[in-house]
Parts: sequence; structure tokens; C-alpha cells
Amino acid sequence: MKFHIPFTFSEIGKSKRRARFFLSHIKYKKKTKLKDYLESSNIEITREEYLSICMKNFFITFLFMFIISTTILIIINMSLFYVWALLISLAFSGLLFFSQLIYPRIYLTRRQKNIEKNLIPALQDVLVQLTSGVPLFSVLINISSADYGELSLEFKKAVKRINAGEAEQEVLEELSKTNPSVFFKRALWQISSGMQAGSDMTLVVRDSIKSLNEEQIIQIQNYGNKLNPLIVFYMLIAIIIPALSIVFLTIISSIIGLPKNTVTLIFMVMFVFVMLIQIMFLGIIRSKRPSLL
Repeated sequence: MKFHIPFTFSEIGKSKRRARFFLSHIKYKKKTKLKDYLESSNIEITREEYLSICMKNFFITFLFMFIISTTILIIINMSLFYVWALLISLAFSGLLFFSQLIYPRIYLTRRQKNIEKNLIPALQDVLVQLTSGVPLFSVLINISSADYGELSLEFKKAVKRINAGEAEQEVLEELSKTNPSVFFKRALWQISSGMQAGSDMTLVVRDSIKSLNEEQIIQIQNYGNKLNPLIVFYMLIAIIIPALSIVFLTIISSIIGLPKNTVTLIFMVMFVFVMLIQIMFLGIIRSKRPSLL
């Protein structure tokens, strides 16, 4: 999963060089949430550099939208065109700036879900290999080359550092500190603690899988409880109200004799509204889905 700033067409390195002018206007802060998100995402960019890129894109987008909107409003002979153009440009560029500002958090959330989605299958794979007598380091190599998404990439980092001469236990402990997933941190902490205590690693991994399965059941129950009010909302907004509105509009239009174009326009607006509700509902269901599934 590659980190790419929304609405940008160049790589992060080029974007940083092009935004140097705005970098000097940003105050340095030691601890901010944005800084934590960027560090957890393993991106070679500081908070100040990222904010300078966002400010540069805001400025360019504002100028571009102001020129375009002013030209269009002049052509259609709009009064106070410069005021409307200013408002449109501010709204569009502000929306773009906000989407870029929150992207590190969204990226980190997606990465965390990708890790937790593959965590139980990966640990089961680890358990099978350990039971078969495969050494732990070989197991880490096999998991890093397997198809477990972001989880395999995390183990690749660990394998690379272990090959460089670092101790397995220290690498796993540090990896657990910098990872965004709480469940992955817990599993790595249990494995590293078991290595330090000299425990049987098959028992340690089996206990980790058991605790994750219990957490998975809890997440499924919570997911079901959250879906019930969402389904009621969906039935009310997307089915009952549009159906009653169509019947009511049909009766009213025949009584007062509304023009055909007006009725058609109202029906089209209702259709678009229902479609947007459908898309929003699907997005909410997807975002509420348990991370361990």
C-alpha cells in the first residue's frame, strides 16, 4: 500500500522540493498528531514538509479555480462575479487542503485494517510451521514472502534488520512499538516475551490466536449491534420516505396540475438522492466492518 498524497501527480520527493518556499512559513512543533501519523506510516517526510506541500497545492488550486470561475461567471454575465468566484475558489481549494491534511490518518487506518485482516491467518501459518519444527527466523522469512499484504511487509523489515545482525527479540519489540495495529503489537509482544523467557513458542502463538479469536467474536457482536440502527435508518430514508413521496407527489401533481417538466425534475432529484443514500450506506457498512475479519 503506497502512500500518495491526494490530488498530486508527482512523487513525494519532487513535491517537497517544489514546496520549499512555504516550508519557512511553518512553525516547528515537537509533538502533533500529524507528526505521529507520518512517523507511523514509515514515510520519509516531516510534518513541516507535508504541511508545505498542502499549502502549495492550496495556493495553486485557488489561483486556478479563481481564474476559471471568474471567466465562466463573466461569460454568463453574473453580477458580483468576483465575489462568487472568490467563494467558489475558497470552497474548492479548502476542501482539497482538508482532504490532503487528513490523508495520513486515513492511510494509517487502512494500513492498520490490512494488517489485522491478515493477522489470524498469518499466526495460524506460524503455528503450523513451528509445530513442524521450522525455526522461528525461517518462519519469519516465509511469512515475509507470503501474500499477507502489509503484514508481510512488516515482517520483511524485521527479517532485513535481523540479517543485518540485530537480535530477533529486540527487532520484534521495536516493531511492536512503531506499528499502528494494537492486536499486532500484542502478538509481537507475546512472542518477544516468550523468547526472553525461553517458553515454548507454539504455546505462545496458540495463546495469541485464541485471544484474537475471542476478540474477533466480540467485534462481530458489536458489528451486528451497530448494523441494526443503520438498517432502520436505511429503510426509513431510502425506501419508506421516497415511496411515500412518490405517491404524494403523484396525487398533488394531478390535483394542482404541475407542469410535466417540473414533475420530471423532482423525480430525477429524488432518484439522485436515493442513489446517494445507497452509496453512503454501503460506505458506512464497509467502514464499520470488524478489522479482524
